[in-house]
Amino acid sequence: MFSDKPRVSRKVAAGCWVLLLSLLHISFSDGSSGKGSQSQDDVHVSHNNQLDLREIVFVLQSQSNSFHVRQAERRRADLLKQAQSLTEKAPLVLLLHSLSDNEGDWSILPLLPHLSHSFRKNSSWIVFLEEETNVRVTKLVQVLAKFDKNKEWFLGKPLQDEESTIIHHYAFAENPSIFKYPDFSAAWALSIPLVVRLASKVKGEPLKSDFTIDLKHEVALYIWENGNGPHLTAVPELCTEPDDSPQTFSRCATTLSRELPLCGEPVKREDIFVAVKTCRKFHSDRVPVIKKTWEKDAFFIQYYSDHADPSIPTVDIGIPNTERGHCGKTFAILERFLSASVPKTTWLVVVDDDTLISLPRLQMLLSCYNSSEAVCLGERYGYGLSQGGYSYITGGGGMVFSREAVVQLLRSGCRCYSNDAPDDMVLGMCLNALGLPVTHSPLFHQARPEDYARDLLAHQVPISFHKHWNIDPVAVFNKWLKDDTVSDKLGVKTEL
Repeated sequence: MFSDKPRVSRKVAAGCWVLLLSLLHISFSDGSSGKGSQSQDDVHVSHNNQLDLREIVFVLQSQSNSFHVRQAERRRADLLKQAQSLTEKAPLVLLLHSLSDNEGDWSILPLLPHLSHSFRKNSSWIVFLEEETNVRVTKLVQVLAKFDKNKEWFLGKPLQDEESTIIHHYAFAENPSIFKYPDFSAAWALSIPLVVRLASKVKGEPLKSDFTIDLKHEVALYIWENGNGPHLTAVPELCTEPDDSPQTFSRCATTLSRELPLCGEPVKREDIFVAVKTCRKFHSDRVPVIKKTWEKDAFFIQYYSDHADPSIPTVDIGIPNTERGHCGKTFAILERFLSASVPKTTWLVVVDDDTLISLPRLQMLLSCYNSSEAVCLGERYGYGLSQGGYSYITGGGGMVFSREAVVQLLRSGCRCYSNDAPDDMVLGMCLNALGLPVTHSPLFHQARPEDYARDLLAHQVPISFHKHWNIDPVAVFNKWLKDDTVSDKLGVKTEL
């Protein structure tokens, strides 16, 4: 955990903050406008604002999985290489996952007291970015120099909801588009005065929600403080356009790759076992959707139910159906995965019967992960993170496990406290007790496309969505997840 003394990332030299008069200062005095911190209409520009690159602390929202560590280190190296041409001393580039032993630091708010304590004296900005966010450092410094660093600022590329959504607890139900929250992929920034005040608030008041579901929305709500805090100020130079976009170079301080990660040959279809959780009452409506959409892309697939139906076919896994939570069923699937009852494969994918998923895209993504590690991959949620809670993969978007992860989970003796316990949360508690990381991918989605901001999905290559409620699931699959050319190249299905 954090010590009482200021400290920085283990990979950053302790002397980074020695100020030398001979260092290059970068100053800007153009007349471009920026929005104020208290109102979107309160425009204020610091015309003679000097900003030293070393006043910016970069925080890469990194993860402890080896693939993501490599990605973050590459991004860090790129930032430092750019900085070398601007100043003799490098700025701080911190890897979030290595800042402390608190696994919940990814939720940002518990981290603020540490950032305030460590950097309030010598820094002006905390810039957060994701490992795939490309940054033009010179342009970013120009952008930040437009804002008075002595005031409270919350900067980013704004997202908004078109309709109220369950993932945001139906916030602003009457007009959800009035609230703006940042697209983390474009980078986002907090001025140090705001960090200091928020850190004091975090220490003095317990966070209201036990659950962390959509971090970017929840951070923005916390900063907004029911309208008493700063609104998100839109910064058009924070972009999610690709590098080769025609206007990117002249306009954007950040850009984004819009391609699915691929680290070699896609994982073979026969290396993935797909387990579908279903029950008798959904055999006639949900299962046919799977057969019309993504089943053909699975090499090994079994449907686990409370009733054996040879027409599908389903396997009666011996666990009665429960209306909520499916812990008993999921742990039975994990045990079966390691048994001789199913083919031995490298990866296990557990999905609900109303999950829509692109298995060819998953094959590509899994090429980046080391199957000999205990990998638990999906959309990450959190419970009680500010009080030492745990992270978990939310089940509806699909849970992906390496064989090694399943071995360690079951060997630990961790089990359900009841058949209807929430399986994803129980697994999260087990992983937390074992010290195994939950690996997040924003390409998995617990909800429907309608529940996410349009501008967010515009730069994603999604792997999954969840729920059939009030949509045509086949049409949704065909629009968002179907890749006939990729599927054809990767082979055909074998049904068990």
